[in-house]
Formats: sequence, C-alpha cells, structure tokens
Amino acid sequence: MQRIETIADAIIAREGGFVNDPDDPGGPTKFGVTLGTLRRLRLDLNGDRKIDTRDVRAVNRKTARDIFVRDYYFRPRIDQLPESLRASVFDMYVNAGSQAVKILQRLFRQMGHRISVDGIIGPQTIRAARLAQEEAPEFLADAYGIARRNYYYALADRRPGLRKFARRRDGGKGGWITRAEEFMSPRYRLSEEAHAARVAKWG
Repeated sequence: MQRIETIADAIIAREGGFVNDPDDPGGPTKFGVTLGTLRRLRLDLNGDRKIDTRDVRAVNRKTARDIFVRDYYFRPRIDQLPESLRASVFDMYVNAGSQAVKILQRLFRQMGHRISVDGIIGPQTIRAARLAQEEAPEFLADAYGIARRNYYYALADRRPGLRKFARRRDGGKGGWITRAEEFMSPRYRLSEEAHAARVAKWG
C-alpha cells in the first residue's frame, strides 16, 4: 500500500482548489476541507477569531493533508481495516464522512455479517472486515467500489441538484462516478453506454 500521505495528496488533487457551489452540501471547500470541518476542529487559520470562508481560502495543501491523515484516516480507525479497503474508504470518508463507513457496513451485512450500520469503525466492523477479506480477498475492494458508485447514483436519483456531480454536461461520467471507479478493477467499471442507460431517467 502507498504511504498514507501519498494517498492524501491524491485526494487533495482530486478535490481541487477553492469552490463554493450552492448545490454542494459541503459549502465552501478547498482541497476537500470544508467550512464545517474547520469549525468542528476549531481551526482559525487566519487568526481573526472567526472561522468563516476566509479560513477556507487560507487552507493549503499541507494543512489539508494533516487534517485528512489525522481526522479522516487515523481518528475513524480506517487504518484498522484490511489494506485492500483503506485507500477507497479513506477517499470516501473525505468525500462523505461517516457515510463511507455505513456503505461498508451495509456491504458486510449483505455478506451475512450481523453488525450495526452506525458509521463507526468499532470491534464489530473490524472483525467483519477481517472475515470479509478472508471470504473474498479478490473481490472485496471491488465490491466496496461498486457500493460507492451505487450510493452516488442513488443520491443523485433523489436530489436532482446533485446530478451534475454524477453526470457531466455531455452525458459522460461525472466526478463522483469516476472517483469511485478509480478504486475498482477495470472490468467492473461501467461502459459509457451502461452509464448513459443508468442516468437516462434523469432526462
């Protein structure tokens, strides 16, 4: 597995610079760090005793990397998961918080493991992850990637304002879908035709 800092840098590159898209529930974001994250961590980056959009703009790559490694990888205990899952769950945790773990827990339940879907990586989830890896060592990472992709499509089904993140203007795969598929074997990535069929009902 790559060094966790290298994986974090790749996430930062995917997230890009400052954006404040009104359709994005994360609000003002830079390198994947949201205003909500800065407030939750009480990070006043410009020292003006307020945590607002100006602090988001002040986020640099090192700050983002430190936040991700500390608060989005080690704190939620992603390092306790099988190596095959860590990079994808980490990437999803940056993108969707505890939903990343809930998606994984639902996958384990589908595999027959009786665990809670609470978004917390505790002893139950760690044990289920170890057993799932033993049961399907060649497919577990792909199964999680497919579950991620399905989550994104379902979210866009429910919330039309988010569809631009799953489908480009030209109809091709949006950033959410390509992001999920980056962690999947090529044979499980949808063809452009299959993607078009999946989103056809969006109009």
